Amino acid sequence: MFLFHVVVGLACLYVLLRHVRHLAWPRWAKIAFAVLLVIGSQHHLYARIAFGSMFVPEFPQPIVVAVNVAFGVIFFLLWFQLAYDLIGLLLRWVILRRKVHGPVVLRTVMSFAAIALACFGVAQSMRVPDVKEMDVTIRDLPDGFDGYRLVQLTDLHISKLYERPWVAEVVAKTNALEPDLIVITGDLIDGELPLRYDDVQPLHELKAPDGVITIPGNHEYYFGYENWMNHYGGLNMLTLENAHIVLERGRDQLTIAGVTDLRADRTNRPEPDVAKALEGSPENAPVILLDHQPKMARDAEPLGVDLQLSGHTHGGMVAIFDNIVALLNGGFVSGMYDIGDMQLYVNNGTAQWPGFAIRVGVPAELTVITLRKG
Repeated sequence: MFLFHVVVGLACLYVLLRHVRHLAWPRWAKIAFAVLLVIGSQHHLYARIAFGSMFVPEFPQPIVVAVNVAFGVIFFLLWFQLAYDLIGLLLRWVILRRKVHGPVVLRTVMSFAAIALACFGVAQSMRVPDVKEMDVTIRDLPDGFDGYRLVQLTDLHISKLYERPWVAEVVAKTNALEPDLIVITGDLIDGELPLRYDDVQPLHELKAPDGVITIPGNHEYYFGYENWMNHYGGLNMLTLENAHIVLERGRDQLTIAGVTDLRADRTNRPEPDVAKALEGSPENAPVILLDHQPKMARDAEPLGVDLQLSGHTHGGMVAIFDNIVALLNGGFVSGMYDIGDMQLYVNNGTAQWPGFAIRVGVPAELTVITLRKG
């Protein structure tokens, strides 16, 4: 984590030296802008010092929003300035072979564009997502499950940024869809149970005939894993940790399996094991696997999984940067992928980690999946 703070600090320093210093603004304005960016750049460090973890900024919501905007400004200015410098080098050394000065006003335009994008991105990340409906065809799906509707929620990251009113609105919107099953594919929370107890209570009101199934994401392992797993049960949610259940419609069957997260190996807890999760499952029943991270999807396909539902990537968060996020997740970042006889759906997420709560061109999802017989 120390390396993370250093990298962010160096990025901020680059923005200050190559961009802010050369703005055609009054000295006081440049100093004020620089101070705000420095404060925003290290908000993860402040959370770590104040609350013991960079993953849980327990500051009041307006402060969390403000530092995310400042962090977003640094993010966008970093890429704007890199492009500006690279184009300048290209013109100077390759095309014109002489020193070129860009328009003075261009840096101001870049600054305000970064501020606008950061404000828009944070606002988009905080809104309750629109409903996304999609059909998924599964080979040999039993007739009893043709038209079966499930809602996938993922990466709720219930925190100071997504408090009880937001959670209650998501729950009401989900229940209004009248799904047969609700699945939550990890990262429900950011914070220890006493801090989030009131905020997660609306999840108790989620309703579906076949119940609510959840699995742990990597963030559950940061905040009292056992406490949260027990509490999810008290919220009428069934947690699948390398296990499965079999749903029945008459004589027709459908297996829902769930695994732990890859983060488990750092906490001396059971690692994700698809084979174990499927032990004893009916041979002829299609399998839907819940796995928070998509990067191991290719290992699940030979084990007879028909559809894997994942999250974790937040869809890449900012359009055109999704390829970078995909590189870190086995090549998967958003949407549907065919892997042999298996389909993988990577959900953009219902919310966002409050440490980088920005969405531009990558909307959050409240996803309804209707199963169709293939």
